[in-house]
Amino acid sequence: MKDQKKHNKQFVYYFLLAFCFFTSVIFVHNNHSFYEHSIAKVIETNLIESDETIDLYQNEDLLYIQTIIAEIQNGSEKGKLIHLTNEYSSSGAYDQEYHVGNELFISLNEKSSEKVGLTGNIEDVKRDKFILIIGWVFIFTLLVVGKRQGLFSIISLAVNALLLSYALDVYLNTSDQGLLLICSLAAILFTVISLLLVNGFNEKTYAAIFATLLGTFLSLLITYLVMKVTFENGLRYEGMQFLSRHPQMVFMAGVLVGSLGAVMDVAITMSSSIFGLYEKNHRISVKALKTSGMEIGKDIMGTMTNILFFAYISGSIPMLILYLKNESPMGFTFSINLSLELARALAGGIGIVLTIPIGLYISILFVNRKRAQV
Repeated sequence: MKDQKKHNKQFVYYFLLAFCFFTSVIFVHNNHSFYEHSIAKVIETNLIESDETIDLYQNEDLLYIQTIIAEIQNGSEKGKLIHLTNEYSSSGAYDQEYHVGNELFISLNEKSSEKVGLTGNIEDVKRDKFILIIGWVFIFTLLVVGKRQGLFSIISLAVNALLLSYALDVYLNTSDQGLLLICSLAAILFTVISLLLVNGFNEKTYAAIFATLLGTFLSLLITYLVMKVTFENGLRYEGMQFLSRHPQMVFMAGVLVGSLGAVMDVAITMSSSIFGLYEKNHRISVKALKTSGMEIGKDIMGTMTNILFFAYISGSIPMLILYLKNESPMGFTFSINLSLELARALAGGIGIVLTIPIGLYISILFVNRKRAQV
């Protein structure tokens, strides 16, 4: 009887998953009417030879001209053919060649002759089909590896994304609310929702929540104090020059949100390790828990700080290449592109290091409380 119920639940689970998959696939292939911009599907392309070249960073980049005939997929001109022209370079750094089957966002020209037909300009590529494929690969991977916890991880990710979007909307629409305050409240919600959904309502989760919040806000406080003491010397905010907001607050909010994920990972690792040791041996001493916990913390400390470092630095590689290719001084190049990224990585690293003992002692506190209740 139990096996039959389990089989029925699995059948319902896989049916709903398959239903969501095929529904989403059908939707993205037929969602043109939901877009305000005109969309055209490429049905024919021709390449025109060109002798022109672009001097791209002292290297000759060949220029190609492509004529395109496409069918409009939405709007009042739906079903009509449109003639488009696409110029692209051999490097493909800021443009690309289009192929039959590609769907393009276009703008229609008001002055189109009857002989030539409709003409327009290409604005962008409709990529929702490819995003859907990547998204489903991610979902299937989580479900296969994590099963039930993987499902809750997906739900947690979706909820957190909506919360972040809402928090930013609140900040942009209300001038009297600080970004750091809004992000702080959002960080608390991120932590509580993520850990409760993935790990459930238990002492292990509660310990991880407290450790995450303490570690994150302590690292933020230390970063703030260091910035005040050093008068922010060495931090280059040129990349935020077009913001109409205080760059310091935007930077601090980025530090808070950026370090939260790594700190949360360390906190739940420490909590799970301590409670795992206790579950295996209820008589284990506090000293043994401390020793084992610190060994685990030392093992994850180096890898987690490296993850933060490479995650932040990787986004600056294109700009580093651009500056160095144009013979900018190395010191200037690294300072203007990496000062904020290195500061974020250091702040996150501080949070990781602090969370190890914080998570250890909070977990031991909950373990001792659990022992007292037995």
